[in-house]
Amino acid sequence: MGDDRGSEILSRLRADRRRDRCVTHVERVPARAGTAVDWPEWADPLLLGRLRSAGVTAPWSHQAAAAGAAFAGRSVVLATGTASGKSLGYLLPVLTTLLADPSARALYLAPTKALAHDQLRAVRSLALTAVRAASYDGDTPAGEREWVRAHATFVLTNPDMLHRGILPGHRRFGPFLRGLRYVVIDECHGYRGVFGAHVAQVLRRLRRVCARYGSDPVFVLASATVADPGVAAARLTGLDVDVVDEDGSPRGATDFVLYEPPLFLTAGRRQPDAAAGGRLAAAGPGPGGAGRLTGAGKLAGVAGVAGVAGAVGMAGVAGVAGRGASVGGDHPTRAGAGGGVATAAEGTEGDDGPGAGENGAPVRRSATAESADLLADLVADGVRTLVFVRSRRAAEVVANSARRALGLVAPELGERVAAYRAGYLAEERRDLEARLRSGDLLGVAATSALELGVDISGLDATVIAGYPGTLASLRQQAGRAGRSGQGALAVLVARDDPLDTYLVHHPEAVFGRPVEATVFDPDNPYVLGPQLECAAAELPITESDLELFGAASRPVLDDLVRRGRLRRRPAGWYWTQRGRPDVDIRGVGGPPVRIVESGTGRLLGTVDAATSHSTVHPGAVYLHQGVSFVVEELDLEESVAFVVHAAPDWTTTARDHTDIRIVGQTRARVVDRDLAVYFGTVEVTSQVVGYQRRLITTGEVLGDVPLDLPPRHLRTRGVWYVVSDRLLEDAGVEPADVPGAVHAAEHAAIGLLPLFATCDRWDIGGVSTALHPDTEQTTVFVYDGHPGGAGFAERGYGRFGTWLTATRDAVSACECPAGCPSCVQSPKCGNGNEPLDKAAAVRLLTTILGRLDGP
Repeated sequence: MGDDRGSEILSRLRADRRRDRCVTHVERVPARAGTAVDWPEWADPLLLGRLRSAGVTAPWSHQAAAAGAAFAGRSVVLATGTASGKSLGYLLPVLTTLLADPSARALYLAPTKALAHDQLRAVRSLALTAVRAASYDGDTPAGEREWVRAHATFVLTNPDMLHRGILPGHRRFGPFLRGLRYVVIDECHGYRGVFGAHVAQVLRRLRRVCARYGSDPVFVLASATVADPGVAAARLTGLDVDVVDEDGSPRGATDFVLYEPPLFLTAGRRQPDAAAGGRLAAAGPGPGGAGRLTGAGKLAGVAGVAGVAGAVGMAGVAGVAGRGASVGGDHPTRAGAGGGVATAAEGTEGDDGPGAGENGAPVRRSATAESADLLADLVADGVRTLVFVRSRRAAEVVANSARRALGLVAPELGERVAAYRAGYLAEERRDLEARLRSGDLLGVAATSALELGVDISGLDATVIAGYPGTLASLRQQAGRAGRSGQGALAVLVARDDPLDTYLVHHPEAVFGRPVEATVFDPDNPYVLGPQLECAAAELPITESDLELFGAASRPVLDDLVRRGRLRRRPAGWYWTQRGRPDVDIRGVGGPPVRIVESGTGRLLGTVDAATSHSTVHPGAVYLHQGVSFVVEELDLEESVAFVVHAAPDWTTTARDHTDIRIVGQTRARVVDRDLAVYFGTVEVTSQVVGYQRRLITTGEVLGDVPLDLPPRHLRTRGVWYVVSDRLLEDAGVEPADVPGAVHAAEHAAIGLLPLFATCDRWDIGGVSTALHPDTEQTTVFVYDGHPGGAGFAERGYGRFGTWLTATRDAVSACECPAGCPSCVQSPKCGNGNEPLDKAAAVRLLTTILGRLDGP
């Protein structure tokens, strides 16, 4: 079928009229011929023989260019497309060196365990007995770790283990570090925000320790196509790097579909045809399938099966905030960390409830429910499919929903669908990866844990349930299908939010603009301080080290000395505490919270500390491989949530209260006496005060339950704009409408900022108020959801006019009359999306933009 594979699958999908109406755009990404070159003369003959036996007859041009730079001793970043074979670009020099020099060593870093284990499998498959490759991560048994330290020549690990295990124990790794010739950083575009800043400092610590052992390794970075890969790689490593970004690999054609689920016109009523059940039209058994789902009648009895996760949106609150009240509370909650929690804290994911929109607003069928339908249909047709979702919970929901749907027509296929997410135990992950590679699994619902370069050949289609936050991630996920050069189908299913709605109706924003630059700030004092503590605990910091850590390190060191964390001596700065610093490089604010079954003591999974208050509070529902549990107790001191098996017919929505104060201004743009924009430091205080239970089937509110959880404090960076009463009057916004106008503008701005910064709306938060005590005027804040900031709000300040233009355009173009999740409603609003005034928000944003364009 070749390049027509994606088109053939799409034509069968579009044969169903309901599905065809959901397609807003199809982009045909053409096939591309490859450019092969000769093997480099320096490459080891044994290695070349093994590569040829594996089917690699010659390198592509970009592979040879990157390999040549690295072998010549120059650090290099290889930034090419998904499935372009970047691994050969670093394996060629690394393995050649290891084969030639028994004392040489190499270190490989991957952001996920799955990717590291996949690379280990690939290296071992070459059967190079002189290369002793081994993984060294949290899953490595204690007995094996000693062997790895003493004997491995190629160690594959992740930044977390480098930070927590290798660098603090560098004396045990002395021979390895002394011989370290190469450091490979795979999928380096994923190091962004606070995590990217931490990894940048961890790599500087590695370079410092290596220097003490007499080594100066070459860094080889592999990246998806991003803007300015050389700048990002240099910021990450602190080194000058060569850039190879001309992709010489062949590529099969891809049909890339933008897809908007159907609308529920009014609360409690579905649009005709909107029920689950648009199916592949052709009858008869598909390749590898037991019979296609051939019409709405096949699953007519299970409309709403995909809706096991609960209602869309957040609950309303009584009353309307008046002038002077803070009406925003759109705080960050990383969806990917939510485990299998069946709450609405992650937004509309998992919903298929009719008319569960906030305050009676029209809503669309959720991306998760629609993607579960697509997965069931594609699997029934023998199409090997990978569905990417935004959260652990959604992975469970999609897989469980597809299994249940398939069980009605082809029960044996239900066994060939699974979820893959972080939080599983190691043996579960390995089994799923093996089944996926072998083809035993036809359908998988996965978080971004499978976005990265794990080798999964033979996939026909990817379904992306909601924009993943960056174009780099979108293209990476779409590129997982067709990895052997064959044609493929990719479908972006829009969530009911401003950004996704904007993208599926503006294909030029997806296909006609460059990929974003990676955003992170290694000088963030909330990152640099803890990292300097770690460095001092490993080896005393000397004056000569300050150049490595940057100009910002000296004032941070002075602060650490004042606080008694370090002691200054003539020879340098020394760590003063007994234990090692406890630093979480993923910026999740504490140790992960374990999910434990009360009756058995069985560990089900984990969620991060930052989201535990809203996702595993007492009464929350947790899903694990399709089985539901209810949280009995959240023990914050021991970081454990105890759950019991249950199957409630309700879902929960956490409710919180948020305040914000301005600590200091760093940058300011005073447009005129009525409008000013600022960037600086803010302190956010948020507290989960209760939760609401809603029926899964109807969204009916069953009741509110108060919670007694401590407040959480966040000092971070934010962008805010201040408008005068005169400007509000010019915009035609009456005083009584100000809270709703600024609240709606805040929500929409948060939804659109990911267009301009490498973040998603769960990385940022916002607060809007008709009268803020610090500014004494109407103020809208958007802030980074990480201590010290992550660079996202600063990017918003730098592109303020462009950002607000896209925000205004998205809201004004939405077809709803008064506001909906596609424009101004937020899935994480702590005030139940009240009050919101869409029309007033459009007038306000238009007036602000007029002032920005004026004199």
